[in-house]
Amino acid sequence: MGFKRKKNENEEGDEPKPAAVEIEKKRKGILPSMIKNKDKRAAVHAKLKQEKKLEKRKKVKARDAAEKRALELGEEPPARGVPKTIENTREEDETVCRPDDEELFAGNDADEFSAVLKHGSNPKILITTCRFNSSRGPAFIEELLLVIPNSTYYKRGTYDLKKIIEYANKKEFTSLIVVHTNRREPDALLIIGLPSGPTAHFKLSKLVLRKDIKNHGNPTSHKPELVLNNFTTRLGHRIGRLIQSLFPQEPNFRGRRVVTFHNQRDFVFFRHHRYIFETKEVKQAEAKGKKTKDSKAATVTEAKPIARLQILTGFPILNTQECGPRFTLKLISLQHGTFDPRGGEFEWVHKPEMDTSRRRFFL
Repeated sequence: MGFKRKKNENEEGDEPKPAAVEIEKKRKGILPSMIKNKDKRAAVHAKLKQEKKLEKRKKVKARDAAEKRALELGEEPPARGVPKTIENTREEDETVCRPDDEELFAGNDADEFSAVLKHGSNPKILITTCRFNSSRGPAFIEELLLVIPNSTYYKRGTYDLKKIIEYANKKEFTSLIVVHTNRREPDALLIIGLPSGPTAHFKLSKLVLRKDIKNHGNPTSHKPELVLNNFTTRLGHRIGRLIQSLFPQEPNFRGRRVVTFHNQRDFVFFRHHRYIFETKEVKQAEAKGKKTKDSKAATVTEAKPIARLQILTGFPILNTQECGPRFTLKLISLQHGTFDPRGGEFEWVHKPEMDTSRRRFFL
């Protein structure tokens, strides 16, 4: 019987492969998640992290050197790359509003909020609570009454919500806000447009009252300015108009009050500020080792390092002071008509199976 002779690695036609090269290839192919030993896995992960950090530092140094070289030669520095974020890499959405969308603007003239937003009637808000209220709920409502002009608080008692809606329609209220509490903490907001809806249910979290905000300001009775950010889709546009219908459309700019609803990754952040434009004049210190002709130093405008660019361009300094409260909203559902959990028709409902990607947003 004959056996096949094994080929020798050092025969002609075969290049020798050093053992170190093979080991290096194996190391590069092994991921930390493939290592079962906890200590070795942590060590490999830390090593890879350090290598990435060093590589990133080298790129930054090379970029800064190229920019410095370009400035010395009088050339334009190379353009910097735009960093990838979750916002600018979001999934494409067909419902994103466009400036030339005629159907959207035509729908605005016939929706439920057109009467208030076209100055046909002034907003009149009724605020109430759930049946079982807590001590922190009225404190939050007290601050909401200062934020939203022309709003009134009524105790819930044992009345059903449908009867409260009927009463609000008779008294010509334009919106109804219900603050829901759980375990002595407000955890939800129900905003109902009157008389024909819609009804938006929000989850409320991270509530901070005015007394808990450091160096807070006290709001005035002036009508505030309203800022709505990043409500880009059809659903977000509808929610933005619902929020807009709660506030008067003619703000009093002398009050310097601004209320902000900022949407980021489908979380709506609420902030309430007062602002003021001012300039501070201080004496410019003389340079060390140099004498000026005048003994008095020239007065110049100085501000914090953040506002330096504004000073160079001739704009005044903007100082803000938070008045509170501070909280975050997350849309749970949007329903046609007034509140009807059993027979109501829902425009949109958040479900767990919708959260398939971090780069998918609905507002």
